Amino acid sequence: MNSREYSCRTIGIARTPFSDPAATPIQAAFSTARGTVEVFPEFRDGLSALAGFSHLILIYRFHRAAGEEIAERPLIDGAEPHGIFATRHFNRPNRLGISVVRLAGIDGATLAVEGVDLLDGTPVLDIKPYIPAFDSIRGATSGWVTPQHVGQIKRQSASFQVD
Repeated sequence: MNSREYSCRTIGIARTPFSDPAATPIQAAFSTARGTVEVFPEFRDGLSALAGFSHLILIYRFHRAAGEEIAERPLIDGAEPHGIFATRHFNRPNRLGISVVRLAGIDGATLAVEGVDLLDGTPVLDIKPYIPAFDSIRGATSGWVTPQHVGQIKRQSASFQVD
């Protein structure tokens, strides 16, 4: 393997109520859906001391993405394409995604989570604790993402909620 290539292992699988990409919340922050992350047995010990955290950052592979693009139109209000690194679109190099979810409980190697925006069967590559002092940056800016754009994503995501 050269320095321009890297491989990683799946550590678990997300189980969610979503099977249709077009009927899945666009951002975890606007989802109320519940799901689980089934961590593979060989990684179970890595869950030690996780119970004290309210939220987790899931890093996963967009396993059903159509391709890898260098520019893409945003899913909401996508009149103009943007460089892929200025979006959270799934058709990106390496097809990696992130979601911040609420940790609702741990049962053995299964994490109960809320606020999921992943498709059922999504391969989870890593889990990190969300730490507000590190992960919430005061004064951060959102580039081209306007409050109106965020509102549209919130409304769209709310339409895909499941009970």
